[in-house]
Amino acid sequence: MKTVINEIFTSIQGEGPVVGYRQLFIRFCNCNLNCAYCDTEFQSGQEFTPQELFDTIDFEYDLQNIHSISLTGGEPLLSAEFLREFLPKVKQKTKIYLETNATLAGQLSLIKENIDIISADIKLQSSSGIDTFKLHQRFFKECCGIETFAKIVFDENITDTEIQKCCNLGQENGIELILQPKMNGNKMSVSSDFCEKTLDKFLSNYKNVRLIPQVHKFLDVR
Repeated sequence: MKTVINEIFTSIQGEGPVVGYRQLFIRFCNCNLNCAYCDTEFQSGQEFTPQELFDTIDFEYDLQNIHSISLTGGEPLLSAEFLREFLPKVKQKTKIYLETNATLAGQLSLIKENIDIISADIKLQSSSGIDTFKLHQRFFKECCGIETFAKIVFDENITDTEIQKCCNLGQENGIELILQPKMNGNKMSVSSDFCEKTLDKFLSNYKNVRLIPQVHKFLDVR
């Protein structure tokens, strides 16, 4: 069994409640969505078997000095069968942090026992161009028992209906919502005032909400 890995690197996590921790990032190729704001290059890379990938990161990186391994992409859950073999090997070394578009509940069920933290995107049609709320509802039910938070990338087009839907998802599943303004390079696409007003709209419906921009963009790290 093999999968294609776009890149492997260490950096500082710049999103969500684990911001500031050093992680080892493993970027998987391919994605089942096509979000309008995506600026990630993940179409090509090197092919690995689960054992080859484990041997590579175990040899080249000090896994004792990182917070966790971030499985990112693309969409890592498209490689769920690969991960089912790979994760038990690396789980003995460090924690596993899954970054996902939160649409593939069935694939998550194959590997959830080896996941420590889930960073799940809630896609807003106003910013991503796609509507995946029904898929998110199924996905978050599958996250039960795993430390999970949801990121919400937004811009000036966010609607009150979308805010209410996000708050409902958070309330139903007991998850923290992280608001993340869409970026243009290393600058936010919306004003600080708009961010604050958007946060207040969320808080009027659901209290477990924070605003955290992409900190790695300001730090100018990967």
